[in-house]
Amino acid sequence: MKPLNPEQVLWETRREFGEHGGVTPSIARSSTFTVIDPATMPEIFQGLRGPDKGGCFLYSRHFNPTVDVLSRYISAIEGTEFAVCTASGMSAISCTLLQLCRSGDHIVSSDTIYGGTHALLQKLLPEMGITTTFADPANTASFEKAILPSTRVIYAETIGNPTLNVTDIPALSKLAQKKGLTLVIDNTFMPMVVTPAKLGADIVVSSMTKFINGASDVIAGVICASRDFIYKLMDLHTGRVMLLGPTMDPRVAYDIIQRLPHLAIRMREHCERAMAIAERLHKIGAPVTYPGLPSHPQNDLIKSMVNPRYGYGAILTIDCGTKEKAEKLMSILQNKERFGHIAVSLGFYDTLMSCSGSSTSSEIPPEDQSKIGLSPGLVRMAIGYTGSLEARLEQIERAVRMVGLVS
Repeated sequence: MKPLNPEQVLWETRREFGEHGGVTPSIARSSTFTVIDPATMPEIFQGLRGPDKGGCFLYSRHFNPTVDVLSRYISAIEGTEFAVCTASGMSAISCTLLQLCRSGDHIVSSDTIYGGTHALLQKLLPEMGITTTFADPANTASFEKAILPSTRVIYAETIGNPTLNVTDIPALSKLAQKKGLTLVIDNTFMPMVVTPAKLGADIVVSSMTKFINGASDVIAGVICASRDFIYKLMDLHTGRVMLLGPTMDPRVAYDIIQRLPHLAIRMREHCERAMAIAERLHKIGAPVTYPGLPSHPQNDLIKSMVNPRYGYGAILTIDCGTKEKAEKLMSILQNKERFGHIAVSLGFYDTLMSCSGSSTSSEIPPEDQSKIGLSPGLVRMAIGYTGSLEARLEQIERAVRMVGLVS
């Protein structure tokens, strides 16, 4: 990762005005932009000019003023040189990997990743001649063992979805540097909590649909990296974001911009409540997994990686053993206790819960689910911050006792 530019500042001090001096950025909804000097247009198409290269905006699939403001904010949050926003988290992942790899190339990926990403790596990319070997995120040596002469990328999630394995980002960074590979980290679960670029990641991708936006009302993604890599993604002739066209709507960008100032506050509250609920469940003997608990096998590792005062994430799991018990628990929590909602996704202000094996990880074959320790009864909970914490603790304790998960 290249060092940040001198003008790169902390997110807390980086605010941009609207074009007329408004305290919020303006929404630039134009699909195309006027070129004052006709001689400029050929230079824009040749990649010689752009909005930050003495040129101007061209077309909103390329760059858009409102979306660019969000990109600069997110790059400041993630501590990278630059960023580009996309229409979804999956488009951010797909475009990144397709920019880095060609037919015949190879990827080493964590085996504990979002189901959609697993399907991309295991099913779709091989049709393009790009293959993947999956490795245990808790075992850096397994990544090194899987590297081939054709390997180009190491890919992992900060916290594995849904089993909550912790990736040793500094160790993988050293391995990637040693082998001349690019380390890509999905930080969807841990914005503000962990800064992968600071730990050595070359590229950080996220689904902004989740915690960054925080309201479960838009779909969005982002790629944070060096300025050089972002411009490769946006190249008019070979850029994967430019040519595949996962364009973010400027109104979506504006909505996310308005929610960024309280992202830190939201993440602290999400994490504080997740810790409190995990501690209560652990105390009564419920089968809970949470990185912040001393019982988590990688508790020391996550402690070494998190930013101060942000906790250990907002996701915990309860292993009910069977799908039937998992569904019973979720039904009680939603329909009787009003603890949260049975829904996929995460980062909402209310708790969202799902049985991962039959939902967000259903793309992973059953034999692979078993291999990575994904129980058919594993309930993933993204803890929200509505209601009183005391009431939430009582609700979830009643529910796990009703299902028979504790004596």
